[in-house]
Amino acid sequence: MQDSEEEFDRKFLALAAKGDADAWRVVVEYWSPRIYAYLRSNTRNEELAEEITQSVFCTIARKLADYVEQGHFQSWIFRIAINRLRDEMRRRKLHAKPMDSDILSDVAPQKAVDDKANAEEIQALREAMDQLSDSDRVIIDLRHQGEMSFQQIAIMLSEPLGTLLARHHRAIRKLRDLMRRHMGGDAS
Repeated sequence: MQDSEEEFDRKFLALAAKGDADAWRVVVEYWSPRIYAYLRSNTRNEELAEEITQSVFCTIARKLADYVEQGHFQSWIFRIAINRLRDEMRRRKLHAKPMDSDILSDVAPQKAVDDKANAEEIQALREAMDQLSDSDRVIIDLRHQGEMSFQQIAIMLSEPLGTLLARHHRAIRKLRDLMRRHMGGDAS
C-alpha cells in the first residue's frame, strides 16, 4: 500500500499544487478521514476535530506549492495535525472556563452503545489512553487512528524502526494493563 499511496500522493499533490480543484478534492477526500480520526481520538469532540482538520487542510492548501518532502506527505500532514492539536489544547488551557453541569450531562459518546460490557471497555480504553504519556499516545494514535505504518512513524519521529516497535509494544502493554485495572481485572 505504501508504494501506491506514494504514487497517489505524487500524482494528485502535483496537480493540486498547480491549482487543479478536482485533484485537491481527491487529496482532501483521501486524507481527511484519517486526520479527523486521529484528532477525534485525541479531542473526543467532533466539532473541535472537524475544526482542526479544516485548519490542517487550510495550511496544506497554502503551503502545497512549496511542498518538497516528496514521498513523505503522510508524515508532513500528520506533523501539521499534531502541531495544530497542541496549539489548540494550549490555547484552551489558557482560556479554560468552568462548564455548567447541565452542559456536562449533555456530553455523550460519538455513538450510543447498547452493550454494557462494550461500553465499559470503551470507557476503560478512554481512561487508559488518558493515563499514557504523550509520547506513548502519539505512537498508538498514529498507528491505529492515523493508519500509518511503523516505518512511516519512524521516519516522522526520526527514530530507528526497532526503537519505535519496542516503544509501541510497551505502550500497548501499558494500555492493556491500565484497562484491566480499570475493569477490575488482574493487571499481571
